Amino acid sequence: MNLQHYIGGEHVPSVSGATFTALEPATNEEYLTVSAGQAEDIEAAVAAARKAFTEGPWPKMPAQQRAGILRKIADAIEKRDDEIASLECRDTGLPITQARGQAHRAAQNFRFFADVITTLGEDVYRVASAQLNYVIRKPIGVAGLITPWNTPFMLETWKLAPALAAGCPVILKPAEWSPLSASLLPAIMEEAGVPAGVFNIVHGIGEEAGAALVAHPDVPIISFTGETTTGQIIMRNAADNLKTLSMELGGKSPLVIFDDADLDRALDAAVFGVFSLNGERCTASSRVLVQDTIYEEFVQRFAERASRVKVGAPDDPATELGALVHPEHYGRVMEYVQIGIDEGARLVAGGSRPDTLPVGNFLSATVFADVSPKMRIFQEEIFGPVVCVTPFSTEEEALELANDTRYGLAAYLWTNNLRRTHRLAQQIESGMLWVNSQNVRDLRTPFGGVKASGLGREGGKHSIDVYTESHIVHVATEDLPIPRFGAS
Repeated sequence: MNLQHYIGGEHVPSVSGATFTALEPATNEEYLTVSAGQAEDIEAAVAAARKAFTEGPWPKMPAQQRAGILRKIADAIEKRDDEIASLECRDTGLPITQARGQAHRAAQNFRFFADVITTLGEDVYRVASAQLNYVIRKPIGVAGLITPWNTPFMLETWKLAPALAAGCPVILKPAEWSPLSASLLPAIMEEAGVPAGVFNIVHGIGEEAGAALVAHPDVPIISFTGETTTGQIIMRNAADNLKTLSMELGGKSPLVIFDDADLDRALDAAVFGVFSLNGERCTASSRVLVQDTIYEEFVQRFAERASRVKVGAPDDPATELGALVHPEHYGRVMEYVQIGIDEGARLVAGGSRPDTLPVGNFLSATVFADVSPKMRIFQEEIFGPVVCVTPFSTEEEALELANDTRYGLAAYLWTNNLRRTHRLAQQIESGMLWVNSQNVRDLRTPFGGVKASGLGREGGKHSIDVYTESHIVHVATEDLPIPRFGAS
């Protein structure tokens, strides 16, 4: 199978003819040839998108009309639910049941942002009877969207829906390790009636296609989801053109459990929070901090549950933990398992490939106990099915451990003490906090992190803010005084 770019409404190969191959995570066999975009391909995509912005109907289209097209996109996605899930499962190694959930959420993204742009008001400020001031939201221009490999189709739509809703033509650069499901988007967009040039895809390696997109002077906004080091490079490269940046980066999120919590539910949340989506999720609760009075009981129960997490073929509905996305990433995760052992952490579950799965990027659910904050496995993002468990004695120590990392994306707190909940909610350094809950997110709420976990917020009206500029108009409704310089 061959994947080409989609530029100006046409499927096209790279100008240079360059390609790369994608691997199937469950076998590491090559199964896909993909056009490798470079600067000249980005140039063509920007030209098409820029023409759609300056000459096409999309930016000037009434919100209701754009919303109608977004809803048709959602319908087209839902018609392909099973196909999307199947492609995602094969391309990423995600268990098929979890891939189905991602496809459903993708359709929700478009319906949600269709509602947002038809209900979002614009600000008006009246200054007595003398002046009327109002704010117009204008699409910022061509949007560059760089998406990750872990849940590609859903995260592509998470950026596409608000950018298109705001009136921006887009250039999508999918992750090179999981490009397959994006191949369905051109047909979906055409079926829904998106004008040519409004939606474009350029495949390729991040250091080539991604870097060219970031550097292009006619792309004023870059929305990026990925690792922190790549985000730092993007920020430096975007500085010359003073681009707007929205970046959701890495995480090392704590899940804090006090001894007054519902331990059964907290255990369920801890297991799901780090082993769902193969542990390849930015908000994974990869540091579990447990009060010392229940620590040993929790570690024993956590290890038992982890040892029963079913690792298997991604397309098996019984599988709970599939194959990691790529052999390079698998090797990195396995290095961290060895680092944890070498650092003296206590391995209580997993740590190796299941005997029944001799090929592919498979790792059993892995739990390290007695992890100290100085260990690398406590501090560094592993992005796999590997979790650290650390004891604490007091609320102050729990807070110190929770914040003892360069990251600050998500956090999870389990306690039935209401006053403690509100104290810690204001002091834990994270962009998002869930109390007595796993990661259930309302699409209206802002999403993003602090510290090394990114900058900016997306979600609901916050996403529309990313892709629009505020144009403020001041209208005098009476003769306002004007100082008369130079008058005799």
